Amino acid sequence: MNCRDPGRVAPKWGRKFTRWHPRAAARLGEVTHASRIEPAIPDRPTVDGLDEVWVTRWERDGVYRFDRTRPRAEVFSIDTPPPTVSGSLHVGHVFSYTHTDVIARYQRMRGKAVFYPMGWDDNGLPTERRVQNHFGVRCDPSLPYEPGFEPPSGGAGGARAAKDQLPVSRRNFIELCERLTVEDERAFEELWRRLGLSVDWSHGYQTIDAAARRASQRAFLRNLARGEAYLAEAPTLWDVTFRTAVAQAELEDRERPGAYHDLAFTRGDGEPLLIATTRPELLPACVAVVVHPDDARYSGLVGSAVRTPVFGVEVPVVAHRLADPEKGTGAAMVCTFGDTTDVTWWRELALPTRPVVGRDGRFLPDVPGWLDGAGAAAYEQLAGATVHTARQRVVEQLRETGELRGEPRTVTHPVKFYEKGDRPLEIVTTRQWYIRNGGRDDDLRAALLERGRELDWHPAHMRVRYENWVSGLNGDWLISRQRFFGVPIPLWYPLDASGAPVHDQPIVPAETDLPIDPSSDAPPGFTEAQRGEPGGFTGDPDVMDTWATSSLSPHIAGGWESDDDLFGRVFPMDLRPQAHEIIRTWLFASVVRSHLENGALPWRHAAISGWILDPDRKKMSKSVGNVVTPVNLLEQYGSDGVRYWAASGRPGADTAFDPGQMKIGRRLAMKILNVSRFVLGLGAVDESATAMLPLDRAMLATLDGVVADATRALDDYDYTRALEATERFFWDFCDDYVELVKARAYGEDGDGAGAVSARAALRRALSVQLRLFAPFLPFVTEEVWSWWRDGSVHLAPWPAASGEPGEPGLFPAASALIGAVRKAKTEAQLSMRTEVARAVVRVRPGDTDAVRALLGDVRAAGHVAVVDVEPDETADGIAVTLT
Repeated sequence: MNCRDPGRVAPKWGRKFTRWHPRAAARLGEVTHASRIEPAIPDRPTVDGLDEVWVTRWERDGVYRFDRTRPRAEVFSIDTPPPTVSGSLHVGHVFSYTHTDVIARYQRMRGKAVFYPMGWDDNGLPTERRVQNHFGVRCDPSLPYEPGFEPPSGGAGGARAAKDQLPVSRRNFIELCERLTVEDERAFEELWRRLGLSVDWSHGYQTIDAAARRASQRAFLRNLARGEAYLAEAPTLWDVTFRTAVAQAELEDRERPGAYHDLAFTRGDGEPLLIATTRPELLPACVAVVVHPDDARYSGLVGSAVRTPVFGVEVPVVAHRLADPEKGTGAAMVCTFGDTTDVTWWRELALPTRPVVGRDGRFLPDVPGWLDGAGAAAYEQLAGATVHTARQRVVEQLRETGELRGEPRTVTHPVKFYEKGDRPLEIVTTRQWYIRNGGRDDDLRAALLERGRELDWHPAHMRVRYENWVSGLNGDWLISRQRFFGVPIPLWYPLDASGAPVHDQPIVPAETDLPIDPSSDAPPGFTEAQRGEPGGFTGDPDVMDTWATSSLSPHIAGGWESDDDLFGRVFPMDLRPQAHEIIRTWLFASVVRSHLENGALPWRHAAISGWILDPDRKKMSKSVGNVVTPVNLLEQYGSDGVRYWAASGRPGADTAFDPGQMKIGRRLAMKILNVSRFVLGLGAVDESATAMLPLDRAMLATLDGVVADATRALDDYDYTRALEATERFFWDFCDDYVELVKARAYGEDGDGAGAVSARAALRRALSVQLRLFAPFLPFVTEEVWSWWRDGSVHLAPWPAASGEPGEPGLFPAASALIGAVRKAKTEAQLSMRTEVARAVVRVRPGDTDAVRALLGDVRAAGHVAVVDVEPDETADGIAVTLT
């Protein structure tokens, strides 16, 4: 998009949003009576202060309140992404949430009752990390609760190093989490209001509040009752820093340096069998050597046994299709567990389990029972060591025994990390809760793929990401986490006579008792005194993954089984807007939960936004440290300017951070103010006047086409195309049409009918264009609307075609004609306002009538006394010569 009128960039505000701009305070009083015979137009209109005026007015008048008396057919409901409350918002949030707001505003103007809530995703690891760093504390569940606890320095600033953080009880830690999230949410809401999000703030929720906990626990208990949730002890991806399990959807590969080590296993005939590995420290956990069944080099070894280096354990040689003959020596050691392929081999080949790495990322302190003699002595050097240190020690042991062949060969290879972690994941055996998601159920997988085909995707190609994810699942959804600030797994377990939990006989609460916390609530039929006692009970110690709660956002926001009337009006919702990288997590998880609970999709449309890229074309991310916070941008360019930049990013496409586009947006907003001041300053007129001149009718007929284009684009969720069409016409309107009819509108030509025609056309066009721009630039359009109309432009009807019987081609002809006059003056080095005695216009013979119909306005706008039209068969377009 191009701004053809650079305008003037207003100075930076240099003030906080919470302070009143002097002119803004005055305007708030002025707009209480918006309908006037004569427009109340400021002498010097400006975009500064408009957000303060209109945010206050919109909230006071309830402009964006959801009308829950409307039937479902008249409702447009949005499953708004609940932002993670862990610090501050950045321009990536501004970018994608603006897209949603454009659609919400458009649907409201189309007559829909828009259900547009805002939630806060405040449970989970990001909040815990922020609390640790902010308050200088860490959670120790073994400590007792301390009433009235205050963090170090009163919470003025925390220590980041774990060794310097004060341990506190789980209940104290959760209280600090709740305290900080309230502060963060207040700041987030202020910024969202300033950006102009048309959210109904009376419909809000937190993913940790009582309603969300109740809904999340209820859904889990129903999954359990239907057999969709199950408890299993199995190899688990484990983050050793946060001491928690990690789901497949939360993984990311990061390139890390490593080294291949050639190890000599000993065959039964005493000959070596070379195996290349990047994880020699896992030798004591080796349970087999695997080769491909068609690899002729090793066909004679399959079924035999080999002895491991250093530790001397005899392990079988087995065949499996996943062994890669082209990788390393073609033979691989299977350890429990080095990677997910080890898990597959372990499961499918029914191999034993020999764990050596604990949940803290260190080697277990006791010598494993399968090691003896020299192997046990070798392990004693590893006990308690980190994985890194153990690797160094094993390599030295291999050198000493001569079983390391050659020196390690350095490589760079992908290593799996938790997306929020900074140390490589390990795989340890743990007991976890899962929800079936098609990873091991072909029928469920097929049903979820069909759900993806039922959903309308915007843009359509994003469905491929969903299908690739579902098709590539290799396990069910792990939903339990060994953390603290989250929705508790709502179960207890009876303890047997020895005090051991009986995990296959969970004690389930009644739904009417939800939400519950099994760490502090006793189950039915027991007393708190029986907690931890033989014959008593213990609570499930885990919380749910944050996605297990936020996947129910349409249910939580819609009042599932707490407000049946509301739920019936908004569910399934119409729109899920979100970024493309969480299709595999939030979108897919939501489809799973709704499919299992409701037998339907949770929404009809998914609008996918891209990332914001920094100048190096890298994704902006708080973890990377390259984000830009939006407050200064809103002050410098105004909310409308920032929204303009956001709406310029095409659906689903990654977009560069570009303050230049924000500057253009601010200039556009200023131009809207100035041209509106001109149009309305001409005085009142009957806008329904029908006796219009050809140019006026042609301009309105052209505008009808713009309305049709913008409407089609927004119906298809293509906000960028709608903005482009609207802006393109606006600049033609300002640069060409306004200049052409200005003299006639002022009545300078003495033609009263011509003046009425021009003024009526200008006002009608202004009304339409303000409504076309309103979803994108809500503040400046509301400001101008208040100068001459009752109510809010955001509750005004979306413009429809006027049906003006004009010739649309006449308007571009007029633009070309006045453009040719300007070009001729420029070439003659004349000012645009210089009076010229005569101009000759050469056009093709078929265009002469159209040009002659425009001559009166062209003479006035071009300051030309006489314009002659000469037909010319060779003319290419319109050419003007000054004489």
